[in-house]
Amino acid sequence: MGVAAAAMLASTALLAGCASSGGGSGSSGSGDGGAAEVTQAGIVGDQPEAGEPVSGGTLSFAGYSMPSSLDPTKTQPAGSTGGTEMANIYGLLVRFDATKQEYVPQLAESLTESDDHLTWTIGLRDGVTFSDGTPLDAQAVVDSMNRFTENRGANSQQFKAGVKSIEATDPQTVTVTLNAPWSEFPAVLTFGYGMILAPAAYADPNDFKPIGAGPYTVADFAPAESLELAPRADYWDGKPYLDTLKFVNIAGGQPRIQAMDSGGVQMTFLRSAEWVANAKDKYPGFYEPLNVADVLQINNREGHAGADPNIRKAIALAMDPEVINQRAFSGDAHPTTKIFAEWSKWHNDVPAFEQNTAQAKELVDAAKANGFDGNISYVTVNNPVSQAIATSTQAMLNAVGFNVDVQYTATITDMVKRLYVDHDFDLTYGSYSISDAVPFMRLDAALRSNSSNNILGYDSPEMDKLLDTAQHATTDEAEKAALKAIEQKIHDDVPYLSLGWGANFVAWNPDVYGATPSNDGIMLLGNTWIKK
Repeated sequence: MGVAAAAMLASTALLAGCASSGGGSGSSGSGDGGAAEVTQAGIVGDQPEAGEPVSGGTLSFAGYSMPSSLDPTKTQPAGSTGGTEMANIYGLLVRFDATKQEYVPQLAESLTESDDHLTWTIGLRDGVTFSDGTPLDAQAVVDSMNRFTENRGANSQQFKAGVKSIEATDPQTVTVTLNAPWSEFPAVLTFGYGMILAPAAYADPNDFKPIGAGPYTVADFAPAESLELAPRADYWDGKPYLDTLKFVNIAGGQPRIQAMDSGGVQMTFLRSAEWVANAKDKYPGFYEPLNVADVLQINNREGHAGADPNIRKAIALAMDPEVINQRAFSGDAHPTTKIFAEWSKWHNDVPAFEQNTAQAKELVDAAKANGFDGNISYVTVNNPVSQAIATSTQAMLNAVGFNVDVQYTATITDMVKRLYVDHDFDLTYGSYSISDAVPFMRLDAALRSNSSNNILGYDSPEMDKLLDTAQHATTDEAEKAALKAIEQKIHDDVPYLSLGWGANFVAWNPDVYGATPSNDGIMLLGNTWIKK
């Protein structure tokens, strides 16, 4: 992965660090606080009866972070960082229906798995065209996917390792052959690999054009500021009801909710615990709980304190996530050191870490007797929430004998360089945002020894084998057993420490109907309309 791609991924985590977690109030220390409130992803809140859809109007959407590019290989295709914007331009091959817990065809008409779990067949709809009038056929899908891999888009490392071949076996059929079973393969098609670009979009490598098969076309784009989309009269699923779909940049959860309250925007994406709780009290929307939304990342590399597993264990034993919840999130977060929280279908009986300062101090003292000087650097961006997390962590670690130096970076770019290029940190805060629908992909990205997104420097052949087992599981029972083994290995090795679960919440006004969610808070708005 290049520095630009690393920046794309890191920015997502760092933005999450500025305002992470989600859901309402309630917690219980290092266990599974607040778990009873929400049990699965879905649409929440009450709305009046919709009645018949009507055409017209402008819907303004304040996303979490406005994209600076509409190229899915350059902008992380996640709900918080441009995924909704791009999905409504390019479309998705399939989407994930959280209520039914299944993948539903979109641009694809069908998606089938072979009995031996080694082949996935994508059947395309007849008559679908890109916005430039060219057909969306199997070769266009293959070429778009190959470009995504070649340009190292998100999840391309997993795709390249897992996929043996991808072929246009007839004009309307794409056949994907795997090296081994991969139960989460359909999820790949709900992110960047499922956003199909017209050949003309990338015909000139130096002049990318946002041409897709989604319900809208780009009318105006000011990178990182605003995006205006116009409906397509020739869209395969019918012309969208909206006259205009706008995406606007409003920084911070409170200003976004204020814009909702004033009518300045009709939809918004939230992650901050306080503002998710606030918005859920008064707006309907799509709520998506996420495991490991808050995480203390430890540099495991030689030359750093975290190379010593006993130091990592001491860090875990010194920490009480409830302290961070109170000081950084006003008690609205969901602290837990479990990887899979109590509400998760993958929840297991691997024990949570409980704070034990006496044992932590013993481990630090033993390390000092062997030459450890006690010094640890904590690198973070400079904003109020990040400061509160950093100083809370500093106080808890210093109390057991560490000497934590909190170092603030001037910009996210500087932070990216320190984490992904120089690996110049001992501790840092982040977010892995692991949904129940797609647990393997983000665990693999964070933990696999050769993963370009593994900033921990964690290198464990045993963990790699456990990740393989999870990826290749063909039943929920087998996958749950594999994920439990992974959580046990994380508990034993402490490559990082989970601090809590959180949520994405996409809120909309009560007069907005027809918003369709997919994975990671990506919203499909081709059938969205505003009641008059």
